[in-house]
Amino acid sequence: MSGKVGAKRGGKAASTGEPSKSQSRSSKAGLQFPVGRIHRLLKKGNYAQRVGAGAPVYLAAVLEYLAAEILELAGNAARDNKKHRIVPRHLQLAIRNDEELGKLLGSVVISQGGVVPHIDPSLLPSGTKKGKAAAGED
Repeated sequence: MSGKVGAKRGGKAASTGEPSKSQSRSSKAGLQFPVGRIHRLLKKGNYAQRVGAGAPVYLAAVLEYLAAEILELAGNAARDNKKHRIVPRHLQLAIRNDEELGKLLGSVVISQGGVVPHIDPSLLPSGTKKGKAAAGED
């Protein structure tokens, strides 16, 4: 074993008497999505020569927000169908019924998603008001 037991450390940890504990950038930003992994992928992807320190944090926050928004709507769709598990059909319904998400993900195909039900108004039966009014007078 290398290193001394109970060795003194510099910095903030030395003044408080507690051992220093490393904190991830995700936890510093209060995010669930991995900031370090996103930073690595931005560097490896050759999107730019250099990647700033704030860029992966911001991107992780945006991705986390979009995921939370889609999952909330998909959970509502699952609950409307009396299901306890979110399946691709619920994701499809959530995305296509939301105007902004539908525009953002308009060209995305969700496997096993099905189609959004829609019946053209011209195909629906017409004139129910006249029939009810005439039946009520008789």
